[in-house]
Amino acid sequence: MFRRREAVPFAFVAEADRFRSNVAPPPRQRPSASELAGRTLIGLTATAGLVGSLLFGLPALEAPVSPKAPSQAQESEGR
Repeated sequence: MFRRREAVPFAFVAEADRFRSNVAPPPRQRPSASELAGRTLIGLTATAGLVGSLLFGLPALEAPVSPKAPSQAQESEGR
């Protein structure tokens, strides 16, 4: 059986790509001086914590230094 096909209006899909809204979003509020100072202090605190942990942690990560083997001169004196 033959079906009758109806035209599908794809024009609305093509227009959707170039559609511009006439409603503008509200402007962004600028952060106040206290908010900027707080963000800066938080950033500095986090950075100082990371640097401090690195400074305190590096000596613990170093390989232990084994005492040097006694030299032959010391061994001959002990015998």
